[in-house]
Amino acid sequence: MASKHRALVGLGNPGSRYQDTRHNVGFMVLEVLRKRWGWAAWKSKSNLETVSGRKGEGTVHLVKPMTFMNLSGQAVNAVRRQSPMEPPDILCIVDDYALDLGRLRLRESGSAGGHNGLKSLIADLGSQQFPRLRLGVGPVPAGWDSVDFVLGRFTNEERKALEDMLERAADCAECWLEHGPQKAMNQYN
Repeated sequence: MASKHRALVGLGNPGSRYQDTRHNVGFMVLEVLRKRWGWAAWKSKSNLETVSGRKGEGTVHLVKPMTFMNLSGQAVNAVRRQSPMEPPDILCIVDDYALDLGRLRLRESGSAGGHNGLKSLIADLGSQQFPRLRLGVGPVPAGWDSVDFVLGRFTNEERKALEDMLERAADCAECWLEHGPQKAMNQYN
């Protein structure tokens, strides 16, 4: 039997301008996992950065789309062309300003909820049937535009909550890989 392939896709925007912004927490979680697992440096491929390795019974691909948020699905489909996997084998890790900072919400499927990265994945995968781990970066302060807020950086006061959330999100992703979505949802939602 062939090795099972799964992907952890962290959404964000490429470039130093967006580094460490709220919109890039998906990238940050993947970096925590890459370091935790002792994996090699990121490899750049046309529209993504990736690193792969064995975890459990199969191969896991860490994927950072370098297409900007609203075209993230293109990079995910590029990985699918190289390594066969179905939408339920792809965990998308994404920011959510409707959730308070530090809160996690894992779902097996669902709508985009207004998130352009998720809209792109749904369009390119042709399905809403992929799991997504939403990381709370909110709430948006009164008087702020939500786009300006998610493209902003975390304050010094928010740093500790951010670091704790990134570690818990990495733990949740590992639980999803090892034990499946139900146990991960029960433990981390």
